Amino acid sequence: MQEPPGPGAETQQPHGAPGARRSHAGAAEPGEPRGRAAAILARQDRIPVWALPWFYLAIIGTGYFFTFYDITDIGFALPQIQTQFHLTGNESTFLALAIGLIGYAAGSIVIGGLADRVGRFRMLLATITLTAIGSFGDGAAQSLAMLVVFRFITGMGVGADLNLVSTYIGELAPARLRGRISVVTFLVGIIGQAVTPLIALALIPSLHNGWRWLFFIGGIIAVIALVARFELPESPRWLALHGHLDEAEELVGEMERRARERGATLPEPDPAEVDTRRGFPFAELLRPPYVRRVALFLVMWFFWYIGNYGFLGDAPALFKDHGLTAGTSYLAIGAIGYPVGAIVMIFAVERFERRLLLPGSALVWLAAMIVIGAASSETVLIVGAFLASMALGMYLQAAYTFTAESFPTRARASGFSLCDGLGHGGGALGALMLPDVVSSLSFFWGFTLIGITGMIAGLIALGGPSASNLSLERISR
Repeated sequence: MQEPPGPGAETQQPHGAPGARRSHAGAAEPGEPRGRAAAILARQDRIPVWALPWFYLAIIGTGYFFTFYDITDIGFALPQIQTQFHLTGNESTFLALAIGLIGYAAGSIVIGGLADRVGRFRMLLATITLTAIGSFGDGAAQSLAMLVVFRFITGMGVGADLNLVSTYIGELAPARLRGRISVVTFLVGIIGQAVTPLIALALIPSLHNGWRWLFFIGGIIAVIALVARFELPESPRWLALHGHLDEAEELVGEMERRARERGATLPEPDPAEVDTRRGFPFAELLRPPYVRRVALFLVMWFFWYIGNYGFLGDAPALFKDHGLTAGTSYLAIGAIGYPVGAIVMIFAVERFERRLLLPGSALVWLAAMIVIGAASSETVLIVGAFLASMALGMYLQAAYTFTAESFPTRARASGFSLCDGLGHGGGALGALMLPDVVSSLSFFWGFTLIGITGMIAGLIALGGPSASNLSLERISR
C-alpha cells in the first residue's frame, strides 16, 4: 500500500476542494480545526510500533520505581517509627499510613483534573516534585505532626503520578501494543517494590534511624526521575484535542519517521469523528457511558485496595505479633514475585481481554492470602509472600491500563483519578481493619478476608468494556 505524504500533507486541501471529503458520517472537514485534529489522531493510530525513543520508557519507569518504593517502604518503616514516636498501633497506622492515602486520593483527583486541562507533561513534573519533597520531609520529620504533613504531600504526588503515567503511556503507545508497553514500563517500576524489602532489611535492624534513610533514598530516586522527565514530550492526543495542532502534527510526524525507520508500513489514515469540546472534565464523567464506568472502576479499586494496603501496610507488624520474628525476611524473599508477575502479564496482556485477566490475577491473590493465613511453616509463608507479590505484579498495571483507556482523552486523567483516588478509601479501610480482624477472629481469617475482597475486585472487572487491541477512541465511545 502506498504510504501517505509527509507530516501535514493530509491537511493541505482547502475546505470544499476535491478530495476534502468526510471520512465518516458526521466527521468534520479536514480543513477545519476539528477535522485537522481527527486527521492527526488517525495518523498516530495507524502507527503499529513504539515510535519514540526507547529510553522514554526507562524514564517513565524510574518514576514508577519511586511510586512502588514509597508504597512499600512505609510498612517496613512503621514499627521503628512507632517505637521512636511512642505510638499505639492504631495511631501509627492512621497517622502515618491512612494520612498518606488521603493525600493520595486528593492528589490524584486534583492533579488528574489539571492534567486534562493543562497537559500531561506539566503535571508529570509536578507529581514527581511533590514526591521528592514529601520523601525528604518524611525522613527529616522530628515530630508526628511533621510526619503527617509530609506523608500527605508524598501521597499527593504518588497518587497523581500513578494516574498520569498510565494515562500518558496509553496515549503514546499503539493500540495493539498498548497493554504490553504499559506492563514493560511497569516492570521497571515494580522492581522498586521488589527491592524495597531488601533495602529495609539492610537499614532498619542495624541503624537507629534506618527508617529515615529508607525515605531519603526514595527522595534521591524521585530527584533523578524529575531531571529525566524533562526529556519527555507532551501527549500528541492531548495537544490535538486542545488546539495545539502544529505541535501535535510535528510530534506525530516525528513518530511516523521513526516508525518507517523501524521497518513499519503505515496504512492510509482513517479519520474518525473526534470531540474537541472544552469544559470541566469531571462533568464529562457524569454522562453515559462514563458514569457507569466510573462506578464500576471505583468499586473495583475500593475492594482491591482493601487487601493491597492491608497486606503492604500491616503484614510486617502482624507477622511480628504472630511470633514470626523473621517476617520481614519472608516478605523480602517473596518480593521476587513482583517482576515475575509483571513478566507473566507481558505475554498475556494482549492475548486476552483485560477484563478476563483481572479475575485470574485476583484468584492468585486469594490463594496467596489463604497460604499466608495458614502460616504453617517458614517455607509456606515464603510461598504465600511470593504468590501475593506475583498477583500484585499481574493485576496492577493491567488494571491501571484498563481504567485509563476506558475514558475519553478530554477526561481520561480525571476518570482514572476519580476511580483510583476514591478507591484508595478501601486502602485506608484495609490498613485499619486488618489488625482488628486478626485480633478479633484469627490470623488465618484476617488474611483470608483480604484475599476475598481482592477476588471480588477481579469479578467486578468483568463488567468493563472491551479494550484489547482497540484504539482509544473506539474504547471510549
